Order: sequence, then C-alpha cells, then structure tokens
Amino acid sequence: MAGCLDYARHDDMQILAPAKINLSLKILGRRSDGFHELDTLIAPISLYDEIRIDKGRHGIQFRCDDPSVPQGDDNLAVRAAKAFFETTKIEPAISIELKKKIPHGAGLGGGSSDAASVLLALNELSETKLSRKVLAEMAEPIGSDVPFFLFQSAALCKGHGEMISPVKLNGLFSILLLKPAFAVSTAWAYSRWQNSREIPGIRYEAQEFPEQAFVNDLERPVFEKFVFLAQLKMWLLSQPEVGAALMSGSGSTMFAVMQADADSVAKRAKGALDPELWTCACETL
Repeated sequence: MAGCLDYARHDDMQILAPAKINLSLKILGRRSDGFHELDTLIAPISLYDEIRIDKGRHGIQFRCDDPSVPQGDDNLAVRAAKAFFETTKIEPAISIELKKKIPHGAGLGGGSSDAASVLLALNELSETKLSRKVLAEMAEPIGSDVPFFLFQSAALCKGHGEMISPVKLNGLFSILLLKPAFAVSTAWAYSRWQNSREIPGIRYEAQEFPEQAFVNDLERPVFEKFVFLAQLKMWLLSQPEVGAALMSGSGSTMFAVMQADADSVAKRAKGALDPELWTCACETL
C-alpha cells in the first residue's frame, strides 16, 4: 500500500508506492476552476515503485533509474518533499532514490503514489506526527490523485479527486494490465471529453462483474484518437478468461478483470495485437 514503510535505520527508509486502477470513472461536468467534477472508484494494486529516502547533507537530492521520468520541480515526489519542508519549516536535507516499476503516462497513478508515499515517509522520518488531513492539504495542489494514495485503501473520490471516502471492495480482483508503447496526456484527455464521440461497435456502457460496475467516461475521447486501445478493449472482452475490461484513468493502460490464468491472455494479446505490449498480472489491495 502507499507508504508501506520499512525502517532500515532511523535515518533512512524504504517505501513501496502502489499503482492504482479506476474501477469506475464518471465525469459529471466541467467546473469553474477548470477542473472536472468526478465520481470515481479507485483501487490500489500490487504493482509498486520502490523509493528509498536517506537523510542527506543539504537540500533535496533526487535520482531515478528511468530517464523518462521528470526531474526537479517537474517530479511529483520532489514537489511533495518541498511542500512537506515548507509546511513544517524543517530545513530540507534528504536524498530520494526512485526505482520505477509503474510505467510513466499510463493512467496508473505512479507519480501521484510516489508523491503521497514521500509525504507519509517524511512524516514518519521527521517524527512530525502530522494528521492525514494536514498531509492531504499538502497533497491536493500536487495532483488530483495524490490525496487518494494517503488513505492506503480503495476509495470513492469526488470533487476533482480531493473528497475521499475509503471503501472496502467485495473481495480481491485478479487483474491483467496491458499497455502499448505510447502514453496519453491526462490534461489532453480531459480537454477532449466534452466534444468527443463514440466509435460505432465499441462497448462503452458499464460492465457488471461481480457486483461491481466498470465504466470510464474518458474512454470516449481517448479511443477517438488512440483507436488501438478501443481494439484492445474489445479483444479482451472476447476472451473467455476475461470478466470485464476497461481503460484505467486517462490511459494508456487497459486492464482486464480475470476469471482464470492471466499469463495465457497476456501471451495471446502480444501475438494477436502487439508484440511490444507491456503486461503485468497483479491484484487489487
């Protein structure tokens, strides 16, 4: 879960920052502040970025094993650390080392989870004992999904993502993630939502499986431009092992809720659709 903390010594910490999927994502309209009014059910999943934080000499040092990840103030983990030190008035002196396992630009919330996990870790490491409410106030300006990851639970999120009600899912879902080589910009997807149209023959309506409605209003604008994702969804729904299939967030990851072995479906997808597909079998937490 976000902020799975492992104390190595009193001056360093290892953190597992989980990815997420949107089991449902409904857009209720555009707000006057430019954000969109959301009603989304989000679940953390067992795919993790690995973060190590060490107390350093001065400032905030950041390094990552993935060169495509933004650096400096463009990185959400760095922004989270800055927000923490500005709020607490503690002199920053840490290094953050990030090992990326969650793909970038995938709709899986990796950057947001990294940011939330850094806030939780610094709160422990600095012994500041800040409440979750205070941490959430720091998290909200960093990104819409960051407050969600502070709760370490599946949650119903409203507003532009900041109104969070933790929920217990009806059991664990076995999930197969599939992502093509391209990424989708979240800001772009939301900007196209209002004027987008459905592609004939593609299934957009809610899928009921089991006792859960799977639906994503961002599929409409994203599928219009990235037709491969629409084809991938329909291919997944045609597989006997798949109970439901949906895009997570703004994409480009599609996920399948599995009734049987995920590995055989992953292998078939690569053979039938794209040998370069990134795939990962995991489950909701």
